[in-house]
Amino acid sequence: MTEKWDKVFEKSDKVNHSKVNFKNRYGITLAGDLYEPKNTEGKLPAIAVCGPFGAVKEQASGLYAQTMAEIGFIALAFDPSFTGESGGNVRYMASPDINTEDFMAAVDFLSLYEKADPDKIGIIGICGWGGMALNTAALDTRIKGTVASTMYDMTRVNAKGYFDSEDSEEARYQKRAAMCAQRLEDIKNGEYKLGGGVVDPLPDDAPFFVKDYYDYYKTKRGYHERSLNSNGGWNVIGCESFLNQPILKYSNEIRSAVLIIHGEKAHSCYFSKDAYADMTKDSKYTDNKELMIIPGAVHTDLYDRTDIIPFDKITEFFDKYMK
Repeated sequence: MTEKWDKVFEKSDKVNHSKVNFKNRYGITLAGDLYEPKNTEGKLPAIAVCGPFGAVKEQASGLYAQTMAEIGFIALAFDPSFTGESGGNVRYMASPDINTEDFMAAVDFLSLYEKADPDKIGIIGICGWGGMALNTAALDTRIKGTVASTMYDMTRVNAKGYFDSEDSEEARYQKRAAMCAQRLEDIKNGEYKLGGGVVDPLPDDAPFFVKDYYDYYKTKRGYHERSLNSNGGWNVIGCESFLNQPILKYSNEIRSAVLIIHGEKAHSCYFSKDAYADMTKDSKYTDNKELMIIPGAVHTDLYDRTDIIPFDKITEFFDKYMK
């Protein structure tokens, strides 16, 4: 792990920063940035942060973590397995199971960290890690509060396409067949073909959400050399298993508190609206669930626009449910 400050955001003089590592239950070593408020005593509430999907901890998750530490929380931003400074080989692979475990391993770390209160632990998932966060909350009973910000359900978008435009048995069959063919090509070539990150150069007729991603991942605003989205992307077969695995299956059994935040103008807003509806449908645990829509905001506004990200609301949420 590099010790130099290589984040896409400025270092705060209000927090202490250190590099840490910990293992998940598969034995993969995960790398994290630990942010702690200065001049505090006693055990503090703690939050694990990850996302967006294909990003690294030096981008949005680190900004969230540092900001939460400024507010008074211990906050851990970490790289998922197979990406960034974390371990795991082959690189640039994703897994609904392993990536959910990554969040749980971060909760393990914070639960045992001497300065953190193990009874006051929450998680924040951004973009595709918002869906992972909800899946983790359905599995991990230690979590007191979960925030999903500008979330994607990565299993849904892989199985059904954007806006569910490929939601048919035939479309999924063709995707599976293409993945299976690519597996053999990768074996014959002795390497995994990359799917490509955010499109570059940007076509004039690109959809707005593609331009939105470009504006973050490909410019000084958010570019990072270790970020998949800023560079070559995931392996073509990197998300293969997402096609068959609905990670939000048991979201309506989440007993702990959940706050889902999304921009009104985001192309992805339907993920949050539907996730909230599914989470509260036929559920006995709706009193501590909330959906917050930010007027006028687009998807990447909630990556780094500190004037738009509702940190006051997030703080109020964690303060309430991590008592």
